Amino acid sequence: QRQLVESGGGLVQAGGSLRLTCVDSERAFRSAVMRWFRQAPGKEREFVAYIAASGRTTAYSDSVKGRFTISRDNAKNTVYLQMNTLKPEDTGVYYCNREAIWGQGTQVTVSS
Repeated sequence: QRQLVESGGGLVQAGGSLRLTCVDSERAFRSAVMRWFRQAPGKEREFVAYIAASGRTTAYSDSVKGRFTISRDNAKNTVYLQMNTLKPEDTGVYYCNREAIWGQGTQVTVSS
């Protein structure tokens, strides 16, 4: 059984929005930093966003800053990634991460 399960990906036109969700089955979620990464075809996996356990501190890669928002609901063991003003270069598989644990990923495709 996977500890992290992502959902919410899909096909969207440039300028559109998607909201990714990652549900964690472990209690460790509530005290853990959570991160989102993505991997475009033929490229290495790259950092997208980070949120502290409290939710009070976040950080973003320069490429998504101002367009993406990471948030979490510790009562639901869930972390979100709200993605607005999507661009074709945002296309890739998006992964949720907690320490050494990874989800299976969810595909995001942005058409021009």
